[in-house]
Amino acid sequence: MSIEAKDALEKIRAYLAAGPTEGLRRFLREVHYADLAETLPELNLAQQIKIIRMCEPSKAAAVLYELDRAEVAALLEGLGEWRAAQILREMSPDDAVDLLGGMQREEQERFLSLMGTSEAEDVQELLEYGPETAGGLMTTECVSVDEGITAGEALEFLRTTAPDAETVYYVYVVNKQNQLVGVVSLRELILSAPSTRVADVMRTEVVSVHVDTDQEEVARVVGKYDFLAVPVVDDEHKLLGIVTVDDVLDVLEEEATEDILRLAHVEYEGRYFGTSVLKRAGKRLPWLVVLLFGGLLAASVIANFSATLSAITALAFFMTVMAGGPGNLATQTLAVVVRGLATGEVSPRGVLTVIMGEVGVAVLVGVVSGLIMAGVAYVWQGEAVFGTIVGVSLASSMIIAAVIGSFVPLIINRFGIDPALASGPFITTLMDVCSMLIYFSLATFFLHRYPM
Repeated sequence: MSIEAKDALEKIRAYLAAGPTEGLRRFLREVHYADLAETLPELNLAQQIKIIRMCEPSKAAAVLYELDRAEVAALLEGLGEWRAAQILREMSPDDAVDLLGGMQREEQERFLSLMGTSEAEDVQELLEYGPETAGGLMTTECVSVDEGITAGEALEFLRTTAPDAETVYYVYVVNKQNQLVGVVSLRELILSAPSTRVADVMRTEVVSVHVDTDQEEVARVVGKYDFLAVPVVDDEHKLLGIVTVDDVLDVLEEEATEDILRLAHVEYEGRYFGTSVLKRAGKRLPWLVVLLFGGLLAASVIANFSATLSAITALAFFMTVMAGGPGNLATQTLAVVVRGLATGEVSPRGVLTVIMGEVGVAVLVGVVSGLIMAGVAYVWQGEAVFGTIVGVSLASSMIIAAVIGSFVPLIINRFGIDPALASGPFITTLMDVCSMLIYFSLATFFLHRYPM
């Protein structure tokens, strides 16, 4: 919890304990909604309901939007229909969709019935789109003007419609069929002569996204062009709404969280303290069991070379190095490639270039690491053959690690699967098997030719 939120929590508790509400009401007008949202889960449900009731509807809407979705239904229920309706009407359609999207159908319909007819229709329309698409992210509260009007008429139109729009930094231009034909900034409109036609100052090369575009691609477009909003169109290029940068930031956080957890083969478990130990264990256990069998595969590789291990028991000393070093390098390579794919820096078409680049890094790292470990092995045992086995095995395993760490996510991505699924534990387990196979195969080869 941030310092500001902790301070706000202490003051709220003090006001609640004191009894009179005017001081609390005054404080709630001053405190930032984000800090208030951070403090609310620390209070019991009755206190949360009291706080939300005392907030202005617009602030209450902002606070509820920041809360965990699992907590919102109980809060709206406790607030009563009249207050819940006030708050829902204050929300933009896309925020209301995010809030209601995780609820059961019956709950959605009940809360929609509390909203005004036009607001409910907008929200209902957005609920039909996939939750992780541009349609699910967009708001219909955008400003569009006809291409045939003048700059002066457009500004007059904005004065009447801007209060209901989520953003007016961009004014989208449409034709009679509501097809997107251009965009003009508010600054350009203000600086244009009132008699200038909008069609003469608009930019016709408009970057837009289709309503079914994945939210990750929408975020990439907004980031690439530094947009504050991007228009959303349908198959006929009709303007449906816009996705604003604040929603994109939420997407980036969500996608980053998913990717980080997938790299560890962990599903999203919700708020940490709001999820039971049993539920968290249940989400993690399946992959851990699978990976345990992967460990058994590595152990079976070692068992097949038991004669070699018996001949040179010193091989056992370097087994953890052989497993750990290449595994760590594979995980590092995986993280770099997955990030590159997510940001668009790495092209799926440049598979060979990426792999060769990572192999080049691995050759340098592997040669240095191999020489160091070879020196340690030689000094310890006084056998050049043993030092060679350790050094060559480690260097070879690290090069293989770079190939696997870069090749697997690139191939997975080529098939349209999230590359983060090529996760750290999976890659590490695979490298354990490969490293042991390389290590003991080289040891057996050298022992047959150069007995120690």
